[in-house]
Amino acid sequence: MARIAVVTSHPPLSRGGHLVIAEALTAVLRDAGHDAGLILTPQNRFGRQGGAYLANWLTDAGQAHDGRPVDQVISFRFPSYAVRHKVHVCWLNHRMREYYDQWSRFSRSLSQRARVKERVRRRLIHSVDHYLLTRNVTRLFAQSRTIQARLSRWGGIRSTVLHPPPPPRQYRCDEYGDSILVVSRLTPLKRVDLVVDALCEPVAAGVHCVIVGDGDAFSALRQRVRENGLEERVTFLGDVDESKLVGELARCRAVCFPAHQEDYGLVTVEAFASAKAVITCDDSGGPTELVHDGVNGFVTAPNPQSLAAALAMLSEQPDLAERLGQQALRAVSEITWENTVKQLLLV
Repeated sequence: MARIAVVTSHPPLSRGGHLVIAEALTAVLRDAGHDAGLILTPQNRFGRQGGAYLANWLTDAGQAHDGRPVDQVISFRFPSYAVRHKVHVCWLNHRMREYYDQWSRFSRSLSQRARVKERVRRRLIHSVDHYLLTRNVTRLFAQSRTIQARLSRWGGIRSTVLHPPPPPRQYRCDEYGDSILVVSRLTPLKRVDLVVDALCEPVAAGVHCVIVGDGDAFSALRQRVRENGLEERVTFLGDVDESKLVGELARCRAVCFPAHQEDYGLVTVEAFASAKAVITCDDSGGPTELVHDGVNGFVTAPNPQSLAAALAMLSEQPDLAERLGQQALRAVSEITWENTVKQLLLV
């Protein structure tokens, strides 16, 4: 059996989907008999990215503390793919999106002087990323077609799509309850405010919603709920542990995830594994690769009216929610850790 280092960069005091997938991969590798460990490398704030890239480049992933060699590295996201190893597979979650697909949004928020500086930094990061993802890795996988398209558009970098399976948790379906579940970091790109606006539409007057997650948009979302008189229909649970999350997935009617140009959206496969349909938007990126409209969920236009109609349909028709949920469960059964590990391991 092989000794594998799973490597991902990680900002302090946060927890994202990439870390959940990295932890899941490490656990699956161990269960398969491999000696696997997780290495968390730095991801610095704006203005200090160079230091983070250098720290990852200098990270010694060639051998463990006992002096035995590491057979392979599997990295995830910027700048963890700067780690050097002779057998290095990158299963890319994303590059630094502010310098790629989010550049227009990001640069508009800068002063003229800062914009000039960031343009220079952007060119440098593009050059460094291109080198690392074409010369520093042995093989490159993208976690979604959305990520694959970004690699092709910015850099002409080729990759193979490999969707992450749901983490190995005790998913179940207890019932198709009364509430639509939203699981997300509460930040603008996740567009949970769009769900709140949809609940204000007359057609969605009977929809109840449970929101799991925290983030910098939390206070604004709560204020929006209060201003629209939705306190009786929207419940905020904040961050929850794994057991609570699995329970909420087991009891909800369906899951809504309307994020904008999401890299992958792990909650999609977690909902599917719980036999729950997913409602997403046609510009949501990763989730639209798995959600097929009217088959295992709904793909709507990114506006309150369209989203409200889909929410109302599933809320009013539990039989429909169950039928779509069972299709979702069948779909995710084809995304397995056994196949994933087989493709990621080169030793």
